[in-house]
Amino acid sequence: MRYFKTFMAAALALALQSPLSAGFMARPALSQTATDTAVSDKVTAKLNTYVGFLNRTLRASESLERYDSWVDMKKGPTGKEKIIYGLYSLYDVRDQASAVIAATQADPKLPDLDAAMAAYVETYQQLAPVIERANKYYERQDYKSDKMEAGKGFHKEIAALAPVFEERRKAADAALREEKVKVDLASLAALEKSEGKKSRWHVRNVMFRAEAVMDLMPTNEHPVVKMTEFKQALDAYSGAVREFDDYSLEHPGSFSVFESRPASLLSKLRDLDEKLEKAKGDARKGAGNDLQWLVSEYNTMVSTSETATTFAKD
Repeated sequence: MRYFKTFMAAALALALQSPLSAGFMARPALSQTATDTAVSDKVTAKLNTYVGFLNRTLRASESLERYDSWVDMKKGPTGKEKIIYGLYSLYDVRDQASAVIAATQADPKLPDLDAAMAAYVETYQQLAPVIERANKYYERQDYKSDKMEAGKGFHKEIAALAPVFEERRKAADAALREEKVKVDLASLAALEKSEGKKSRWHVRNVMFRAEAVMDLMPTNEHPVVKMTEFKQALDAYSGAVREFDDYSLEHPGSFSVFESRPASLLSKLRDLDEKLEKAKGDARKGAGNDLQWLVSEYNTMVSTSETATTFAKD
C-alpha cells in the first residue's frame, strides 16, 4: 500500500507529489442525506448511520498511511529507519459500530450495501485493536529496548489486515454512494415539488452536483481521470452554480457564509480540468496542489452547507 506523499484535509486526504512514490486522495467526506417526505425516514437514518461510521473510521486509513510512510511494507520495520513515525491513535467508534450492525439488520433492506457495511465493520474491529496497541508501542519507544521485536509482530498483523480493510472500505464506500445518489435525487425532486426551487433546493442541488465531481477525482488505484465523465459532471456542477448564483443575487443574504463556496470550488475545478486535459487525464503530472485545495474546499462546503439557509427569508 504505497501512497503518494500525503496531506490530510478534514475527513479526506491525500495529495500527489512525486510519481508513484506516495499517494493521492481517499474518497471525499460524505455529506449526510437530508430527509423529505418522498424519502423514507428509515432509509435516511440508515444511510446517515453508515456515513457517520465511514467518515469517523477514515482515521484508520490515515493511521495506515502514516505507518506506510516510513515502513517497507514487504519487509516490515527493522529499527534502523532514519525516522520512526509510528501510527495515529483511533477514535472510539464502538457505539457507532453497534449502530451500523443494527442498521444492517433493519428494514428497509439494502442487500448489497448492508452486506458491504457488515463486512467493513468486521474487518475494522479486527484491525483497530492492532493499530491501537502498535501506536502505544511506538509512543513508548519500546522498540529501543526490544530491538523492534514486538514491532515486527505488529507488522505481520497489520500487513495481513490492512489490504482487506482497504478493499472492504472501498466496497462499502461504492455501495453507499450508489444508494445515496438514488436517495438524494428523490429528495431533491420532493423538495422542488413541495417548496419550489428556493434556497434549500439550490444548496442541496449544488452539493449533489459537487459530490458527483468529487467522486471522479483520482485515487491511488486509478490516477488517470476519465475525462469524458469528469467534464460531464463538471458541466452539470457549473450549471448548478450559475443557478445558485442567480438566485443569490435575487435573494441577498439567503446563504450566509456558504454563498461564495460553490463558485470558489468551480473556479479551482476549471483550473484542474485544464491541467488534466493537457496531461490526458493523468493527475500524477502536476495536479498535487490543486487536489489539496479542492479537498479542503469541498470538505468546508460539506460542513457549511448544513447551516447555509438558516437565515434565508424565502
